[in-house]
Amino acid sequence: MDILVIIPARGGSKGIPRKNIRLMCGKPLISYSIENALNSSFKLDVAVSTDDEEIEGIAELYGAIVIKRSAELATDKVTLDPVIHHTLLEMEEEKGFNYDYVITMQPTSPLLTTATLDAAISYFSNNDFDTVISGINRPHLSWTEKDGEIIPLYKERLNRQYLPKNLHETGAFVITKREFVNEQSRLGPNVSIYEVPEKECIDIDNPQDWWVAEKELSKKSILIRTDGYAEIGLGHIYRCLLLAYNLIDHDVRFVLSSRSNMGIKKIQDSHFKYDIIEDNFDIDGLVEEYKCDILINDILDTTKEYVNNCKGLGVRVVNFEDLGTGAPYADAVINDLYDKRNEYQNHFWGSSYYCIRDEFLLAKPAVFNEDVKEILIIFGGTDPCNLTSRIFEAINLIPNNYIHYTFILGMGYKHSEELISAANDSDLNIDIVRDVKRMTEYMSKADIALSSQGRTMLELASMAVPTILLAQNERELHHEFGYLENGFINLGLGKKVEDRTIKETLLWLINSPQIRKQMKEQMLKRDLKSGVQRVINLVLDRNL
Repeated sequence: MDILVIIPARGGSKGIPRKNIRLMCGKPLISYSIENALNSSFKLDVAVSTDDEEIEGIAELYGAIVIKRSAELATDKVTLDPVIHHTLLEMEEEKGFNYDYVITMQPTSPLLTTATLDAAISYFSNNDFDTVISGINRPHLSWTEKDGEIIPLYKERLNRQYLPKNLHETGAFVITKREFVNEQSRLGPNVSIYEVPEKECIDIDNPQDWWVAEKELSKKSILIRTDGYAEIGLGHIYRCLLLAYNLIDHDVRFVLSSRSNMGIKKIQDSHFKYDIIEDNFDIDGLVEEYKCDILINDILDTTKEYVNNCKGLGVRVVNFEDLGTGAPYADAVINDLYDKRNEYQNHFWGSSYYCIRDEFLLAKPAVFNEDVKEILIIFGGTDPCNLTSRIFEAINLIPNNYIHYTFILGMGYKHSEELISAANDSDLNIDIVRDVKRMTEYMSKADIALSSQGRTMLELASMAVPTILLAQNERELHHEFGYLENGFINLGLGKKVEDRTIKETLLWLINSPQIRKQMKEQMLKRDLKSGVQRVINLVLDRNL
């Protein structure tokens, strides 16, 4: 088949001045249509019809043949039909043969891909259509006006997915047989619509369309490699979900190991797409399959071999909470729980890079009370050292019956039934809550909290809740944020702290309103609400 693509591109554009040659994501708008056509597997001849010298130069730069359009064919009132017919005749005279198919491609459809164009040409050639037009199915409850009356274009009100097709032309292409192209028309009697993907359908008519197209063209393919299971809890999962929500204008997909039973369940509930791998190096195939631009690793310490392997795949590598041998080789490493430890230029340290969840951005800090009425106990999703039970035993020794205690238990906490049974037998005023959806609801009421030294302490700091910390493990013990200068009393490694110390520290803090007030003031000095944007900028390699 001899196929001609004609791209009509007038110089005059009122909605967006110089629209066809303005740079979109660093390239002239018209270049997208030219390149899509030239990259086709059908080996298309590509001609640009224009009255503008600047468009002519850019079209030739990108490999198109230019057919100059007369002033008579470049007015606002002239439709595309005579323009396409004129270009076709000029090209056939130049080539010395007649074309079989003629394709009109608009320069205002930069999101159309070569794959979709080729599929449409195949659809046209494999069926007995005279013309195929690009379109999109947008079923809606639509209305029109007839004889001065507004009437519905539907028979019954149904949910959108059950409505009949409502096909709209996108303007991306019109494919037609040569014999139906004349000065008055490019449509044969037997017409079909080829449905293009939603993200390829935009036809730029106004600045809003331009903005949407640039957003779509700027999209990155991002893989987030993370885990969540009993031994490490769900902190990494929660952080990565927060990142994914803030990267919603990109294509985000999770990758988890098969042992991440808790993490997989959480990702399923979030409705993000995900893959499961057995070995970290299985990431290679996924990077290639999804044409990944950015790989985020939130899996604690990486190895030099793993990170260099990832870098060799041609992706940007961003790691979180990484103190391993692979850290120096990543593009960026974000260690929000640690103070600066080295001079690596790719490392970003401290609470300035903490990603706090949306609910904490909106919540107001807890109100200060002279008398302690509410104490919150929260030790993460799994509490592997069972510090929750330790605190329960300690508060049983405190003779303050007017205090209410709230224990928040995570999804992976294994001693829930034992604790509930013990609480039922106790005279203390206790509520036990599991699988909390809005943590700020409980933190905002707390006068004191007891927690481990992980991410929850930063959430408590953002809510200005004076907190006693007990670390779950040696790694947590080195999270530098959890000290008095930031409003915390740190008792150290939980398994080494005596029950008497827990009791006496808590009792002292209950009876020391001035200390609690100072702890709140220290917490309020920290800006923990700007970290998310800093991190997003690092992930996307934006200028900071």
